[in-house]
Amino acid sequence: MRTLLKLCYFFVFIFLISCGEQNTKKGESEDEETTTTLKTTEAETASEIILFFGNSLTAGMGLDAKEAFPALIQEKIDSLHLNYTVVNAGLSGETSAGGLNRLEWVLKQKVAIFVLELGANDGLRGTALNKTRSNLQSIIDAVLKKNPNTRIVLAGMQMPPNLGAEYTTEFRQLFPDLAEKNNATLIPFLLENVAGIPELNQPDGIHPTIEGQQIVANTVWEVLRPLVQEEILEY
Repeated sequence: MRTLLKLCYFFVFIFLISCGEQNTKKGESEDEETTTTLKTTEAETASEIILFFGNSLTAGMGLDAKEAFPALIQEKIDSLHLNYTVVNAGLSGETSAGGLNRLEWVLKQKVAIFVLELGANDGLRGTALNKTRSNLQSIIDAVLKKNPNTRIVLAGMQMPPNLGAEYTTEFRQLFPDLAEKNNATLIPFLLENVAGIPELNQPDGIHPTIEGQQIVANTVWEVLRPLVQEEILEY
């Protein structure tokens, strides 16, 4: 019953994510802020770049940038004195097609680890899964063409059961399939232990609270930590 309840809450949660697509002016502002961050990191040649490329979940919509999970990942990295700089390239309402279109300017510097968090808004729009798969694969291809040594981390997402068993199953499987195909590292479900829990989401029911973002950061860090430590050993 608890699992079913979580899925019901998650349906509301994930459905409302698409509301961010209406906020184009804010999206443009976020692009400008991210561009500034990218320019700043270009000068930090001694630091490896971890780039988070996603939608409002990555952007930390409704919170200060320092409270979003990518910033919390930076804090964890700094606490271990690892030489990485995190870049938050999240954009509210982003789809896989939109991400593919804006990818070029994001890849203006060498990226050591590329965390891809897109696809949920595709599902909400009813985008054909083969198109979402193609867009995500094209993003991965473009990143590796720019730098074959970039490590890809893919954030898995899920759709609510209301969309039909076949669709939800295929959507969920899309991410591990892409991870296996591209030898990428998989975060099985980005919103594990957060989605569908009202007290861990903001009043709009859309985005994680500060506490929710901390849980998301821990979920990401479980996957990312061994990867960054491995990268340090390789350099």
